[in-house]
Amino acid sequence: MTSDPRLRGLYAITHSALCAAELIERVAAALQGGARLVQYRDKSQDRSRRLAEAQALRRLCSERQALLIINDDVELAAKVAADGVHLGREDGALELARARLGPGAIIGISCYNDLDRAAAAAAAGADYLAFGRFYPSQSKPGASPAGLEVLREARGRFDLPLVAIGGITPENGPPLIQAGADMLAVIQALFGQADVAAASREFSALFGPQMNPDGRK
Repeated sequence: MTSDPRLRGLYAITHSALCAAELIERVAAALQGGARLVQYRDKSQDRSRRLAEAQALRRLCSERQALLIINDDVELAAKVAADGVHLGREDGALELARARLGPGAIIGISCYNDLDRAAAAAAAGADYLAFGRFYPSQSKPGASPAGLEVLREARGRFDLPLVAIGGITPENGPPLIQAGADMLAVIQALFGQADVAAASREFSALFGPQMNPDGRK
């Protein structure tokens, strides 16, 4: 398990189609339910809207003492003073992101099912390693599958926080935590629900009562 208490619990990843005009309200509901980290993920080319949304999320996360991570866009992360950035295989070098964002930034790396990629990321100074997809995913149906053994081996090899992603629900999340995941990254089973706060509480409860701020199930 990670020694950084900020890097544990529900990791809420936004989705432009699921959040749409209610982005801030739906993220606020996720934070109310206990989410600890928010990743702003928007692959559109609307730079002005993305900047405005990221700035609004920065204010919200600061008010709620949550972390804001920007997906793949190092410059946007720098502009809004986000807590960090998440990088996939095609999103640029970790070293360049570190140079731009500074030593205190949280830089997470998608490792898919590739432990060699995870080892390289750890050696380069990653702050967390993300693995998956573990279950069929509506957001990334074509993503390569990963098994629990990947998490177990990563837990034994790397002294870094581990993120599990891909089709995770409150029902199938516990085996991932037991295998070594410090964070569960969720899109559809959180923002695809009518009651985002209730879904967030269900996920947060998997990590213990301290992750569930209002004490409800």
